[in-house]
Amino acid sequence: MSTGLRARSPSAGAGRGSVFERLGPGAVRLVAGVTLLFLGLPVLALIVRSVLDGSLRAALTTEVVLDALVLSLSTTAISVVLTAAFGLPLAWLMARRSFRGSWLVDTIVDLPIVLPPAVAGLGLLLLFGRRGLIAEPLGLGIPFTTLAVILAQTFVSAPFFIRSARIGIAAVDRDLEAAARVDGASELQVFRGITGPLAATALAAGLVMAWARALGEFGATIMFAGNIEGRTQTLPLVVYGEFQGGDLDASIAAGVMLALAAFGVLIAVRILHWGRALDARRLG
Repeated sequence: MSTGLRARSPSAGAGRGSVFERLGPGAVRLVAGVTLLFLGLPVLALIVRSVLDGSLRAALTTEVVLDALVLSLSTTAISVVLTAAFGLPLAWLMARRSFRGSWLVDTIVDLPIVLPPAVAGLGLLLLFGRRGLIAEPLGLGIPFTTLAVILAQTFVSAPFFIRSARIGIAAVDRDLEAAARVDGASELQVFRGITGPLAATALAAGLVMAWARALGEFGATIMFAGNIEGRTQTLPLVVYGEFQGGDLDASIAAGVMLALAAFGVLIAVRILHWGRALDARRLG
């Protein structure tokens, strides 16, 4: 029986190809190559300049750069510990419990990612400043201290760990956890023996990304902690401060350190994902 309408064959439009196929492989590769160069050449130029003029080697003996490097490494290490300690329970709750207002919790967790860093720093200042909502009643003097650097780094970096940890925990088979409980395991033992190990790749990737975000934090830090040499001046602030002061070599050297650290973090995350994929194939 004819319906007057002919069903369109799945292959009817197959011969036309996608818009990229119509442009031709040469044009697509050209545009892709230009985009790749645009993304990679600025970092390459930074590294090449530092190697050719010896600014990286010279800056490694400069006190201001070394102080900033030590401060950045120590504060980011503390911020990562705080992120794991306070972020993991929240990630587990988001992954394992359904509750009213969960969408609001998701929004609050993601907010520091999209919030301009300067606005984040201003918010921290209004909360923990000498006349802030929390600091004033308690008589705390947090702004423009090393603690302010740690709080700023933790605020902007924690969501990266929480998001990754939530995905990793949610992917763990609940039947395995239930079987461990039947065998008499406590909730802590279930997490240590089942959930944690199975979600370890996602947890590690989240921590690495959180550390990288904390290391590169600039806006919230300068608003909340200032740019005090030896106390709150981290590597990103050295890049800005030395450039403003006319010492381009020190600025380049600090920038190269941050670029190499970011590159190493991305490689580490990909290695973790590759390891997770291999484990999944073995189990499958």
